[in-house]
Amino acid sequence: MSVELTEKELERYGRQIMLFGEESQKRLKKARVIIVGVGGLGSVSSLYLAAAGVGKLILVDKERIELSNLNRQILYTTKDVGKYKVEVAARRLKELNPEIEVEGVVDEITEDNVKDYVSKVDLVVDGLDNWKTRFILNKECIRQKKPFIHAGIRGMYGQLLVVIPGKGPCLNCIIPSLPEEEKAFPVLGTTPGILGLLQATEVIKILTNYGTPAIGKLIIYDGMDLSLREIKVNRRPNCPVCGGI
Repeated sequence: MSVELTEKELERYGRQIMLFGEESQKRLKKARVIIVGVGGLGSVSSLYLAAAGVGKLILVDKERIELSNLNRQILYTTKDVGKYKVEVAARRLKELNPEIEVEGVVDEITEDNVKDYVSKVDLVVDGLDNWKTRFILNKECIRQKKPFIHAGIRGMYGQLLVVIPGKGPCLNCIIPSLPEEEKAFPVLGTTPGILGLLQATEVIKILTNYGTPAIGKLIIYDGMDLSLREIKVNRRPNCPVCGGI
C-alpha cells in the first residue's frame, strides 16, 4: 500500500528528509516496529523512533513504574510512579508525535504469544533486562525472518547486535547458552541512553535502506574510558537457531 506525506509531515521530518529523501521517509511511515521492554533502553529507542516518524510502534511491557527506574527511564516522571509503563509511554510518544500510531500492551513475551507479536511487525527492538525473553524473541525473529536489534547493558558497559536472519549471526551464535539472570544490577542512566540511541539508529537505517547496518559485528560500549569497540562475529554453522537458514 502506497503512502503519502502530509505538509505537516514534510515540515516535521524536513531535516532527515534532507538526508535520505522522501521515499525513505515514506518507508518509515509504512513501518511497524515492536519495542519489547520500555525501560532504560526502550524509553530512548521509542522516543527517537517516534520522533523519526515510524508509522506504528507497539510497546510491550508488564511492569509498573518504580521510583528506582527514574535515573534512566526518561519517558516517566515522579508523578507516574505506580502506573503501567506502556500506558504512560504511549501517551508521551503520541504527545511528541501525533502523526504516528502507538499501541501500549501490558503483557510479557512468552513462547506462547511471541509468534503473534512478531508477525504483526517489520522489525523487533530488544529493550529487555532478561536473557530468557531475549532468546525467545531471537528464535522467533529467525523463524519469521524479521530483523532483531539486541542491546544489553550493565553499569557503564553495553553491547549491540544487529540480527538480520540469513545475513549474519543471531544472538544464539555468540551466546550459545542462557546466561545467569541478575534480579538487580548497577546502571548509570546514560548507558541505556547511548545503547538505545544506537538501536534507534540501526532501526532507521534498516527501514529506510539508508546506510549499512552493523551486521556481523558486536558493538561494545565502555563508558569508563568512553570507547566503542567492534568485534567481528560470524554465524555458527551448527547454531540450533539459525544454522539451518
